[in-house]
Amino acid sequence: MTEDADADDATGTDAAGTRPGGDPRDGTRFGTRAVHADGPADPATGARAPALHQTTSYEFPDADTAADRYALEDRGHIYSRISNPTTERLEDAIASLHDAPAAVATASGMAALDALTLVLAEAGDTVVCSNDTYGGTTTYLRDTASRRGIDVEFVDTLDVDAYRDAVDDDTAFVHVETVGNPSLVTPDFDAISAVAHEHGVPLVADNTFATPALCNPGDHGVDVVWESTTKWLHGSGTTVGGVVVDTGNFDWRAHDYPEVAGPNPAYPDTDFSEYAPDAPLAAAVRYRSLRSLGDQQSPFDAWQTLQGLQTLELRMNKHCENARIVADYLQEHDDVAWVTHPGLDSHPTHDNASEYLDGGYGGMIAFGLAGSEETPGPAGYAAGKRFCEAVDLASFLANIGDAKTLVIHPASTTHAQLSPAEQADAGVTPDLVRLSVGIEDPADLLADLDAAIASATTDDAATATPATDGGTRGGDGA
Repeated sequence: MTEDADADDATGTDAAGTRPGGDPRDGTRFGTRAVHADGPADPATGARAPALHQTTSYEFPDADTAADRYALEDRGHIYSRISNPTTERLEDAIASLHDAPAAVATASGMAALDALTLVLAEAGDTVVCSNDTYGGTTTYLRDTASRRGIDVEFVDTLDVDAYRDAVDDDTAFVHVETVGNPSLVTPDFDAISAVAHEHGVPLVADNTFATPALCNPGDHGVDVVWESTTKWLHGSGTTVGGVVVDTGNFDWRAHDYPEVAGPNPAYPDTDFSEYAPDAPLAAAVRYRSLRSLGDQQSPFDAWQTLQGLQTLELRMNKHCENARIVADYLQEHDDVAWVTHPGLDSHPTHDNASEYLDGGYGGMIAFGLAGSEETPGPAGYAAGKRFCEAVDLASFLANIGDAKTLVIHPASTTHAQLSPAEQADAGVTPDLVRLSVGIEDPADLLADLDAAIASATTDDAATATPATDGGTRGGDGA
């Protein structure tokens, strides 16, 4: 999102009561909204920082109110598995940053995907998903959603005709990532959303790598956004969380989504498209997924994430700046076989990234090492693992989006549960190193990377052989 966005477009939507905490979109720009994400001072105490409502439940003033709340006729709080004042503050803030009517915070990014899948897909449905996708998403759709009778068809992320061929009457939704993990490709949102909408199905996007600071998918035809708030939205590597954002773009009443529009299976007297007409998907996620699955975010985690949002724009600017410096350095390094970053002209989707990532290309880089004289070429698999072991300033761990620089070797970790063919489809080559560039001084980063590359590519570097039997089960993490 750009700082010079038309402030007149930032209007509130409160008619359905989906933003009970008030709408912070008062004409201020993105950075200001992020800083004030925690809302106004408490009117009763004057406390400027948001309160932490660490409670399981809420006292009813009388029996009729209790009954009305359970019937969804009174929108007060019942139980923190469904809603909580602190978590609500975070939801309002994230919705505001997406220019969306409502958001629902979840326990993790994967909980967000699970929550939206529950209300959009049922047994016999198919999810059409881009193949340049986080390994956890791939295995969730392939191995977990499938146990509910939901099929998945993976298609070439950049082939619009592949989506067109795959989407049919059984399709529940189309799923893409704003920036693929870890291939870093950006799809053509406008073209893919047109295909989805031609068939009356919503487009869902994982916007974790971009955050609303760089991309607002709702402006490009996306109907449902989900993110891992664990990453850049929070930014400090201390707090796991996720969010589902209802952009308000999709006409749920015009299509067959019984959990969202029409008499709800769990609430026969409630039609969420009438209960919350601006954001019925968000209402369905809250009252069906959170209530039934326990996918909610804890009040403490929401309180932590609210504080992270205040520095989102500053951090994303620095992540983007540092990533470009590092990408340029790696391009010129003799021991680096290849490097990819959306901001490089050589990146296959640089044009898409330039169109959709409004304000920067993100903090992620992928690259491969040439290997040593003893282990050249594809044996960069060994050099990639060795590099991760050799970093000092950077951390070798399964996360991204931290203020600190992080590295990992996806083929042996986050995507290890995929077969070699599935890894290739996801853009994971045996030698690929994923680098989440932090906000340290870039000179120190380059020194650390240079030393680690030297250590990984010497003739006595450790050797290893890529898995050829489908890898090991249990690889996960970010």
